[in-house]
Amino acid sequence: MRLYLASTSPARLMLLRSAGVEPVTLAPDVDEDAVAAEAARHSGAPLTPHRVVELLSRAKAEAVSLALTRAGDIGDGLVLGGDSVFVIDDVIYGKPHTSEKARERWQLQRGRTGQLFSGHWLIDHTNGVAGQAVGAVAVADVTFADDIGDAELDAYIATGEPLFVAGAFTIDSLGAPFITHIDGDPSTVVGLSLPTLRRLVNRLGHSWPSLWNRPSN
Repeated sequence: MRLYLASTSPARLMLLRSAGVEPVTLAPDVDEDAVAAEAARHSGAPLTPHRVVELLSRAKAEAVSLALTRAGDIGDGLVLGGDSVFVIDDVIYGKPHTSEKARERWQLQRGRTGQLFSGHWLIDHTNGVAGQAVGAVAVADVTFADDIGDAELDAYIATGEPLFVAGAFTIDSLGAPFITHIDGDPSTVVGLSLPTLRRLVNRLGHSWPSLWNRPSN
């Protein structure tokens, strides 16, 4: 069974590869801000973190699914969309994109605990036609060290790593030493909960081992 990943995230790709899955990665053509703003307008209220990642992971999966169907480039396979946000003080934080915003985030969150929400949407394709779809959101608490110095923080931001990840941190790369505790599935914080994905694959009537396509060490 082939897995199509509606994401170009290096972290999600690495995570799947470490679990024995070599996905086909495709960039979803989705304006995330516009999708979220339209949904908030229809609801008449700000979106919850759970709703944001659910909505955007579904939009990404459906965009890639439609593109593959139109191109006739998919046979039997699963299309996975994912999205992540970090929440602290009931404020939703995505990717900071600039060094200034990343520094503000870290000055706020060091020594504290926030929540990382990861959304998943999985579409089952049979003979190139989109069929049943299932989704789920995983949540993990992340606690940051309280002794991170300004020089360490500036050095980390200067690497560029925190600029393009939700919450301005990673646990699978340079940011890991600044995190003291994870309550929940650690892969959720990377951006894709592997246990959650396995359950979604099972719900669609497939087995997780059917996705293994990388040689074991």
